[in-house]
Amino acid sequence: MTSTAPEATVAHSNQVELSIGGMTCASCAARIEKKLNRMDGVAATVNFATEKARVSYADGVAVGDLVATVERTGYSAEPKKEPEPAAPEPESGRPAEEQPGAGKGDEETAALRQRLLVSLTLSVPVVLLAMVPALQFDNWQWLSLTLAAPVVVWGALPFHRAAWTNARHGAATMDTLVSIGTLAALGWSLWALFFGDAGMAGMRHGFDFTVSRTSGSSAIYLEAAAGVTTFILVGRYLEAKSKRKAGAALRALLELGARDVAVLRNGREERVPVSRLAVGDRFVVRPGETIATDGTVVEGGSAVDASMLTGESVPVDVGVGDAVTGATVNTSGRLVVEATRVGSDTQLARMARLVEDAQNGKAAVQRLADRISGVFVPVVLVIAVGTLAGWLLATGDATAAFTAAVAVLIIACPCALGLATPTALMVGTGRGAQLGILIKGPEVLESTRRVDTVVLDKTGTVTTGRMGLHDVVAAPGVSERELLRLAGALEHASEHPIARAIADGAIAQAGSLPVPESFENVAGLGVQGVVDGHAVLVGREKLLAEWSIELPAELAAAKTAAEAEGRTAVAVAWDGAARGVLAVADTVKESSAEAIVRLRALGLSPVLLTGDNRTVAESVAREVGMDAPGDQIFAEVLPQDKVDVVKRLQGEGRTVAMVGDGVNDAAALATADLGLAMGTGTDAAIEAGDLTLVRGDLRVAADAIRLSRRTLATIKGNLFWAFGYNVAALPLAAAGLLNPMIAGAAMAFSSVFVVTNSLRLRSFT
Repeated sequence: MTSTAPEATVAHSNQVELSIGGMTCASCAARIEKKLNRMDGVAATVNFATEKARVSYADGVAVGDLVATVERTGYSAEPKKEPEPAAPEPESGRPAEEQPGAGKGDEETAALRQRLLVSLTLSVPVVLLAMVPALQFDNWQWLSLTLAAPVVVWGALPFHRAAWTNARHGAATMDTLVSIGTLAALGWSLWALFFGDAGMAGMRHGFDFTVSRTSGSSAIYLEAAAGVTTFILVGRYLEAKSKRKAGAALRALLELGARDVAVLRNGREERVPVSRLAVGDRFVVRPGETIATDGTVVEGGSAVDASMLTGESVPVDVGVGDAVTGATVNTSGRLVVEATRVGSDTQLARMARLVEDAQNGKAAVQRLADRISGVFVPVVLVIAVGTLAGWLLATGDATAAFTAAVAVLIIACPCALGLATPTALMVGTGRGAQLGILIKGPEVLESTRRVDTVVLDKTGTVTTGRMGLHDVVAAPGVSERELLRLAGALEHASEHPIARAIADGAIAQAGSLPVPESFENVAGLGVQGVVDGHAVLVGREKLLAEWSIELPAELAAAKTAAEAEGRTAVAVAWDGAARGVLAVADTVKESSAEAIVRLRALGLSPVLLTGDNRTVAESVAREVGMDAPGDQIFAEVLPQDKVDVVKRLQGEGRTVAMVGDGVNDAAALATADLGLAMGTGTDAAIEAGDLTLVRGDLRVAADAIRLSRRTLATIKGNLFWAFGYNVAALPLAAAGLLNPMIAGAAMAFSSVFVVTNSLRLRSFT
């Protein structure tokens, strides 16, 4: 893809991920990011939802300097430890503190829950007494004070502590607004109770959803102070729970791996932790066991369930020589596997890294929200002071002025803004990982919306990239079974891809094959030998001509028809006569035709790209439904010319997505506006792509674009709600149309709404 994240514009040779503690809202993240980016040679992005900072820094900067900068800003930071996948720790496969959201995060959530339950228990009577005058009795206000004071002082302690920390660093955040608002409400109430008329035994108090004008000395705001604190604690708790759900897919991905493995050492099995596996080790996988790491089968055969990595529900048959992936499950036979990748190099670890990177990044829309959050709190403080002054000047009513100012402070918290993008990204990328779709970064989402053309590399993408037997034409008097039996037996001794295709097709249709009595490979022409006493020739027509054998008219016509379809025609003769023609071609994937229909439904124009000749290209295009008027086919394209095709389409004003899997596709994938790499392809292609499709199924490309667009739409919906809420609510509060307690409830549940809306992406299919 041509676009890059802003932080990538400066060359930095090192990267580190910091776990940030103490952030309570989006403006906290904005402050830390701003401080880090002011350092020379540093580019950082801070994510409020994941509580992490991704920092690129030059050689002259130490990680300790980065941590010190965050701490001077008023927060804690520590470098994130790289977990070893599936390390042999109890229950999880690795230490709890290294699991996303585990350990410390669980403790914090439990503490928050306890604080919430105590505050809720104490607040309910306070709110009921204030809202229902019939429940008020003599000296009820003193009971309210007894119940409300612990809520405002202890329940809201995290807000007060954070506000004080920020104040010492000359900053203001959402906690500043909550702390000032609740303490002001409590302070006013204390003044009215001890020095005004509110402490009198017969005092009664009405409740209004808007600002009501009463004598300031008899007005208490204990229900607002306690209610706001409790509502915001509810919001924080639900937010924390939702963030745990949002990151569940990544945690599940990281916890898939095996914990220990049966390694073969000196002919004996030895059970060792997976972390001690090395490349080249051979290990045993029994039915029902998880394959410990990426490797190649060296003994045995089985069916492997890869659904947790690829989303593909049908187990895949594997045998000697086949590659298997760590964290997949052996369902039937015993396998001996030789490890080819271990630790952080495995496909599981790389998938987890891609998902984490995507969740830690920021889309363009989020950067706008961050900038707004960074200046929003100071602006709100100014508006609150302005509201207080305005009401006093206009009405002289201190009670109404105070109520409106507190409502402004409470309603304006920009929490929803900070959660709008990260939560949708976490859920969207996590769901993608479960379906075998890896989104490399949030900026990719913007590209999926604009794409109108999809370029499909033929081999390995639309087709399997493996030759298959398509047609069998036998001469009169010759059975197809006999033709396949003799030709397949001879080809089975050859390593040529066409020979393998014929041999595999013969075994599938004719059963077991005889062993040739003699065999000879004729370079460039085919093979010859003796099978069951017959002198057999299999290859080009020229090979038969050297033995003075001609193709009869019906076989010559079959050969011409096969070649017109872009297939390779192989002639078969034995005992001095031509006996048949076999047609071999690269096999089109069963899912490709349906994938083209789905891509068209998304408004994309498919373009076929291949190095094969035009006849082959047109044959494949017809088979998958890419032969409609206006469909483009680029045939006989050299690997180095694929980039030129992409640039040419872009020059026509199109926004181009490219789907490929080979080394020769990597440059084109990087040049395209959106690169989709088939996960069954090469590392170079996967590295160059923006989206990786773990399964080699083209239909997943349509799913990937659909999921990306749905995630982007969710982000935009969240931001619209968050912006709209703050824009609409502030004037209402300043105008005295919102009681502070109602404002607190509205603010808390705006955050919950945004996170809940993001969680809907979990149901994407």
